Amino acid sequence: MFMNLCLNGVRRKAVWGPGRILATALVCVGLAAPGASAGGNRHARHDVSRPGGPNSNAVHVKIDKPLTERAENRPFGTSKVIVLLRAGFTLPAEFRKYATDDPSLDIVHGRVLELPNHLLKQLSNNSAVRELHFDRPLHKENYRTTLTTGARAVQQSLGFTGLGVGVAVIDSGIATWHDDLTATKPGKYPYGNQRVSAFVDFVNGRVSPYDDDGHGTHVAGIIAGNGYDSKGQKAGTAPDASLVVLKVLDANGQGTISSIIAAFNWVLVNHTKYNIRVVNLSVGANVTESYFTDPLTLAAKRVVDAGVVVVAAAGNYGTNAGGQTQYGAITAPGNAPWVITVGASTTNGSTKRGDDQMAPFSSSGPTYLDWTAKPDLVAPGVGTYSLAAPGSTLVGLNPLALLNGVVSTAQPPYLALSGTSMSAPVVTGTIALMLQANPTLTPNAVKAILEYTAQTYAGYKPLTQGAGFLNSLGAVRLARFYATSSPGAVVPIQAMWSHHIIWGNHLISNGVIDPRANAFSVGTNWGVATADNGDNIVWGTNIVWGTADSGDNIVWGTNIVWGTADSGDNIVWGTADDGDNIVWGTDCGGNDCDNIVWGTADSGDNIVWGTADAGDNIVWGTADGGDNIVWGTADAGDNIVWGTSVVWGTSSKGFSDAMGDVVLPSNISTLTDEQVFQILGAVPPSTTVSNLLGGSF
Repeated sequence: MFMNLCLNGVRRKAVWGPGRILATALVCVGLAAPGASAGGNRHARHDVSRPGGPNSNAVHVKIDKPLTERAENRPFGTSKVIVLLRAGFTLPAEFRKYATDDPSLDIVHGRVLELPNHLLKQLSNNSAVRELHFDRPLHKENYRTTLTTGARAVQQSLGFTGLGVGVAVIDSGIATWHDDLTATKPGKYPYGNQRVSAFVDFVNGRVSPYDDDGHGTHVAGIIAGNGYDSKGQKAGTAPDASLVVLKVLDANGQGTISSIIAAFNWVLVNHTKYNIRVVNLSVGANVTESYFTDPLTLAAKRVVDAGVVVVAAAGNYGTNAGGQTQYGAITAPGNAPWVITVGASTTNGSTKRGDDQMAPFSSSGPTYLDWTAKPDLVAPGVGTYSLAAPGSTLVGLNPLALLNGVVSTAQPPYLALSGTSMSAPVVTGTIALMLQANPTLTPNAVKAILEYTAQTYAGYKPLTQGAGFLNSLGAVRLARFYATSSPGAVVPIQAMWSHHIIWGNHLISNGVIDPRANAFSVGTNWGVATADNGDNIVWGTNIVWGTADSGDNIVWGTNIVWGTADSGDNIVWGTADDGDNIVWGTDCGGNDCDNIVWGTADSGDNIVWGTADAGDNIVWGTADGGDNIVWGTADAGDNIVWGTSVVWGTSSKGFSDAMGDVVLPSNISTLTDEQVFQILGAVPPSTTVSNLLGGSF
């Protein structure tokens, strides 16, 4: 059984294949019809929506499922509740005594209550209340890293260090003092010579920086540590960035989503004052509802719509208890398309990119309930050395993971941890470098450049590696190009780049992105087919939907019927009968539909959304005046004209200094990304680190 999904109900022009033009094509999509789903069923179906839009799971209800279950099954208990109020209403007087002292949730027009469960339904029926949501718990999801991503080359040869860029870290706080957080450039900071512009404690209300858990300090060091105690070897990605630290986790790394929402609220109010351009979230919560209704993801959207990039860890549920690969375990708010979601790779203890692999614990997509492709890309997150917070919980639990620096200190200044919590800040630091190079970039443009310049590794699916492995060097180079080049310049496309973006559930490949296109405007939801004004989405030049060739479609493998984890958390894929690769369990009118791929009409056909004939590429987008855009050749080696010619020349060898650190030629503009990475990869790692998969994720 099929349904026709028209993109906007009107006739629009479309381009099919490399050169065929349909003058006025009604763009409709033949998709398998949705049906009911339940954990563990033979067929857990996909609920269809317009690209980038909500599906049938995105339903605004007065009281969410977890609270409904608590009201019915635990009447004598209490629950922490996020109350979303109707516009113009305040919390009803009879419930104010249950309100907590939690900070403002104005960003979602909400309050937090500690409410007896037997009053939940009474509150939900009050006319002032729009929705009730369970304040669900959170969990926590260096030198070698900066070499393998190319960040060290950006710092040394391009001169970008994150200077002037504010980075908000929503985590467990930050150490009162660490040598690696001292300022080497002029600047005024309120807590002594520490690059912390502001500290807000949403847990205990303290006014001075501290970190009793240690997770936040480690994350902050990956972003902005300057490597003082290691003579630069353990420096973070953006060593001159300014930190805004928002503490939402307690000494045991525990918290709830209302604290993150309050932190988002603070960022929304204060981002201009502190020049906050990017927010890092190395914490996450289980997905219990659509990102179109979840107050956590909606709060993140408010921040992104204000022009601030939000980066989140993908989660650490890539394998089940038996070590089997599982899909669909991306955590919130990383499940939202407006968030940049980062999975974890491993450097395998070397500075070479060629031996990098996916970390098995890294969560894979798609997202639960909304069925969106994630993660967006991956970055190193195994055995990452960063800052240790003296006296913190993590330092006490991991004494063997501590590392001394070169400078004499009272306690070891560094700690090794693993997890997507460590991967997200690598990307956050890269974004700080990109925004220093090009402050005009929007959140969507930042994501597109990161994906386009990432390196795709063979053997991994897009729902595991996203667009590919982070290439900080390429991302900053392309960001700078868009800031400094004149019309007519040749875009510096590199052979190692992926040359694609994952726009929602579509692989948009080849060609060149244009940050001025409406796909990258502030307020445009990542993955939509049309902008708010009805215009078709345009990304750039020579860009086409992913083809039907193997590997272009965003497809996963086995174990893909939704299951249920402990405590009812829906984060684990089960196994389909007979090992069939069932994507969302489409029934096809009662017939078995093995190997059904998104948008296919017949079993075995890898047809991408909007395609009439197998292998044909459809492109949405119109030029000025409504004319069709004919997307040119898709060869990655074609010169895409942008401005004056940029020539990429021959290689030049680098060498190591007395510290064993890499020294690059003073001008790397004549080197390709691959040539720079060959130089960086020749430097032996200063410390051999085993794959510490048991660290704090």
